[in-house]
Amino acid sequence: MDAMPRFLHLADVHLGFDRYDSKERTKDFYLAFEDALQKYAIDTQVDFVIIAGDLFEHRVIQPNILNQAKICFQMLKAAGIPAIAIEGNHDNRPYGTVTSWLKYLAEDELVILLEPDRVDDRIVYEPWDGIAGGYYDLPCGVRVLGSRWYGASAPRAILQLSEAMQALPPSPGHTVMLFHQGLEGQIARYQGALKYNDLLPLKEAGVDYLALGHIHKSYIEQGWIFNPGSTETNSVEEAKYDRGVFLVELSEQGIDAQLKQDYQQRRWVRLKLKARGQESLEQIQENAIELVQSAIRSKELNPDVRPMVELRIEGQVGFDRLDLDVRKLQQELQQLSNALIFLLKYEAESVEFASPIPEDASRTQIEQEIFTDLLTAHNHYKNRAPELAKGLIGLKEMQLEERSTSELYQFVEELLETSSNSG
Repeated sequence: MDAMPRFLHLADVHLGFDRYDSKERTKDFYLAFEDALQKYAIDTQVDFVIIAGDLFEHRVIQPNILNQAKICFQMLKAAGIPAIAIEGNHDNRPYGTVTSWLKYLAEDELVILLEPDRVDDRIVYEPWDGIAGGYYDLPCGVRVLGSRWYGASAPRAILQLSEAMQALPPSPGHTVMLFHQGLEGQIARYQGALKYNDLLPLKEAGVDYLALGHIHKSYIEQGWIFNPGSTETNSVEEAKYDRGVFLVELSEQGIDAQLKQDYQQRRWVRLKLKARGQESLEQIQENAIELVQSAIRSKELNPDVRPMVELRIEGQVGFDRLDLDVRKLQQELQQLSNALIFLLKYEAESVEFASPIPEDASRTQIEQEIFTDLLTAHNHYKNRAPELAKGLIGLKEMQLEERSTSELYQFVEELLETSSNSG
């Protein structure tokens, strides 16, 4: 009996990822791709590899990024494993342009790029002829169908694709289709995702395994829709998602798709500091440092692997929030954690005090209350707020009288001195 067909399903590789302007981080995406191919395609000797869109981060790529792709596909070629791909929204060629870097790799015989044709506003599937085509019947008895990036017109394209499939000769066995599109309900706030029912015509037209890309989180739906997630983490929000590559075996009993994640990926660590409004500026800084030290002690954060680290400061602070030197603290925490990139998200609000002001209050009374509230919200001045507020009104009067700067400074010095003595 013949061995069951086995393949590796990847998506959203994003070679050339440059969001954090770090050469090291860009290289991570290449190393993840290369390691996943080595471990789960070459070492396990699969029959073929599929990439369901977004091989590249950008349409226009640097020579070194093209080189990374070539190295990986040459590895597969040397192992006799065909690589089959489609374009995603990141690497698709804009309407009216004839070529793309994926097409270049296909012409270099490193990738089989599957794209259905359009004839008189209809989608048509031609067999792969060694240069181009919409579908490919592999020697292992699997048919692989391609598609393009359809964006918002995907529901209509699905109906045309399923119609085009029905005109094809019978499949040699299982039918796998590559489609770069998201499914509704998988991640929050995602616009333009397809409903499950939108995809059903593809199942009815004979697709056994719908290989999706686009959403960077792994999911399986109803035993025939599969999305492995991106090979690396593209943003801090994605750090909590499951992701990887699917190692798939097709048999008469059905589909066995295993999510593989044990390949080179950089670790993310997410920390949170809650400010309660009572802490001084120095305490907030000390607490942030202690939080990172504690994560190192508990081995959640390992400085040796140079992780990506995010620290979020949330809640309320009892001082002007702009007094915190975020850049300096971020640099300190970066050194302490040895993070490749340390993201310090400072999202705390200043404490707001609002005293009730009577409707018939005079302008001076209103000013007095507002100054008092502002001072009370500041840890350093709250005990002296009433007398300092009066002083600020005096200072404002002096400014209106156009007193000299040196007189204003002297007034403030005396005000702070007398109020601290009385405090």
